[in-house]
Amino acid sequence: MAELLQIGGVTEAMKARLEAAFTVHSLEDHDPAKITHIITNGHDGVKADIMNSLPNLQAISCYGVGYDAIDVQAAKARGVVVTHTPNVLNAEVATTAVLLMLACYREILRDDSYVRDGAWETEGNAPLTRSADNQTVGILGLGRIGQAIADKLAPWNSKIIYHTRTKKDVEYTHYDNLTAMARDADVLICITPGGPSTNKIVNAEVMEALGANGTLINVSRGSVVDENALITALQTGKLGWAGLDVFEQEPKVPQALRDHPRTVLLPHVGSGTVETRAAMGKLTVDNLLQHLEDGKTLTPVPECADM
Repeated sequence: MAELLQIGGVTEAMKARLEAAFTVHSLEDHDPAKITHIITNGHDGVKADIMNSLPNLQAISCYGVGYDAIDVQAAKARGVVVTHTPNVLNAEVATTAVLLMLACYREILRDDSYVRDGAWETEGNAPLTRSADNQTVGILGLGRIGQAIADKLAPWNSKIIYHTRTKKDVEYTHYDNLTAMARDADVLICITPGGPSTNKIVNAEVMEALGANGTLINVSRGSVVDENALITALQTGKLGWAGLDVFEQEPKVPQALRDHPRTVLLPHVGSGTVETRAAMGKLTVDNLLQHLEDGKTLTPVPECADM
């Protein structure tokens, strides 16, 4: 039976399918020479020393669409295919992005507290909020999830603009400069991959361009936004609101973000529904079983599409 290294947790349904096909080992109890496959997730990834210690490694299956915690180039150079779980979570992450945008615009947390604290009864009606209709929404990264976000914003009559490295064949306006797009946007939604090329791409200049009435939404990776610059922009009023599902050092979230009245914070649950996580788990295992069967995979990461 093939031998699998499990990094991070798995569901009971995943565990049953894995144990039927593999001898499953933990990081604390495995023989590096015998491991042929790894199952991991986008947060834990595979550390370089672990990958280097496994001479017979053939495939890495990642639970999640993001895989920046895995050195794909190093894996590919060794003939190790890396897979992830795209498409099955597009709609759910898009819903989370729209949820965060609406929560910021309509001050959901503030008004929820207003009712719970009894202020409605003692102080009267809550202050007015902002309409989310007819807003210009800049999307940073118009991939599959970015397009799903644009689709879900249609009922709010949003004007979609976007920034990517290359222009796409879509009806939306493309910007080759992120700061320029932020200047023209009411909302900036980040859904670009993590990694060195996007590290802190949303910097102080971008946030200042978005402005005092602007809203920043991040459902991509915490590394995409300069968190210190974000705190400063919020505290000085150069940025209006922030809805965040991801953070630089998660699960550690700066107290300044937790305390700010114009933030909505989620614990990296963009795809966190029972239905979507089940679909992700199934695809993660399916990739491993397919590789066992014929050496192929269902959803390799783009860099491994030719393997």
